[in-house]
Parts: sequence; structure tokens; C-alpha cells
Amino acid sequence: MTHRSVGLESRDRVNHAVGGGFPAGSLVLVEGGTGAGKSVLASRFVYGLCEEGTSVAVVSTGSTAREYVDQMHSLSYDVVDHLLADRLRFFHAPTAGDRPLLARLLDPGPLWATDAVVVDGFGALCRNDPEFGPTLGSGAEDRAMERVATRLDAPLAADRLVVLTVDPGRVTERALRPLRSAADVYLELRSEAVGQEIRKKALVRRFAGMKRPVDDTIAFSVQQGRGVVIESRTIA
Repeated sequence: MTHRSVGLESRDRVNHAVGGGFPAGSLVLVEGGTGAGKSVLASRFVYGLCEEGTSVAVVSTGSTAREYVDQMHSLSYDVVDHLLADRLRFFHAPTAGDRPLLARLLDPGPLWATDAVVVDGFGALCRNDPEFGPTLGSGAEDRAMERVATRLDAPLAADRLVVLTVDPGRVTERALRPLRSAADVYLELRSEAVGQEIRKKALVRRFAGMKRPVDDTIAFSVQQGRGVVIESRTIA
């Protein structure tokens, strides 16, 4: 089984924390509320994949290309060279209007010509999609999500790594169930304030095909100029 390393072994312990990388052809679900660290963790995965020579496409609902480059730079994840080399492709997906967001995401195109696809804000795409959005709260959103997950079967079968970040507040619990079931790797992020410090952790709900053992809980912090830092309080 081929694994996609997220690299930077000499800089941080993120690749070690995820067991040496994600299996190619895996669906990775990163779920968490506002401020839990979804976007920054996804950014770390993107940068590490690119540094390892993996081509990556990023879809963001919240950032323009300029904003994304600036945000990555603030974390010392400098992606300009990767963009210029076409190792990294960035797609901004504004959710305003009545565009068929999910169809445009899932249809074949340049987005899917890379080794990995990272969608930051997948829940927002679902909520604002003119077909999927109205199913939320109707009792039919689980079947709608099953159809969306089925559309990912082909790229996953072609050994593409697909990472989706989802804020559970954007969709319903019923909509999330099929996505959680389909995920090969499911990380649930949580954060809490302890005094002046914000502590973040990823609960590893599922990790199929791990290369090396992965802890049940991965504690991490986000530091300006350093990015994601794995904390020593990780619990096995």
C-alpha cells in the first residue's frame, strides 16, 4: 500500500503523528467547529504533501488566492514556488449566488488531475449548493450525502487522496453520518481554553490502512511563524 507522506520530519512531528502519512486512495474527513484548527491542519497537510513532491489541488470557500498565500506565509508554509511549479493548484469557491457548487467540485477537470485534493469548507459548499442545501433538515440529506460520497469513488479508486474539512454546524448530523461512514480516516477536532492557552486536539475516530501506529488523540497547537506543532501531551 502506498502512503502519502506529509513530510517536514526535521521540523515538526505531524507526519509521525499520522503514522507516516495517509494511504493513497483514502478519504480523510477533518471535522470540527469554528476555531478548532481545521483549516490550519489542512494547510499543514497541503504544504507537507507539496514538499514531498505530491501534486495537490486546494479548494477554499473562505480565502482568495492572495489571502491563502498570505495565510500560508504567516505559518512559514511558503507555497509560491509550488504554485509556480504547478505542484499546487488553488481554486477559490465563493458560496454566494446560485451556482451548482458540488457539481462543479465533483465534475472531472483540472482539479482532479492532481495526486491529492483538499477541500477546505466542504460543509459550506453543501449548505449553499442549490440542490443539496434544501435537503438539510428534510430527512433526505443522508441520501443526498450518499450520492455525493459515491461521486468520490472514481478519484479514490485512482489512488487520489481526498481531504475534506467540515464544520458540523454547517450541515446536520444526519447529513454527516454517511460521510463519516465513508471516510477511511476520520479526525474530530476539539479545542478548549485552559487559562490563557487554547488547547487543540484531534480525536482519531478511524484510521484505516495506517503505515505505523497512530495515537487515539493527537494534541497540537498553532504558532505564528511555526505553524502546527504536535504537543507532548498526546495520549496513546
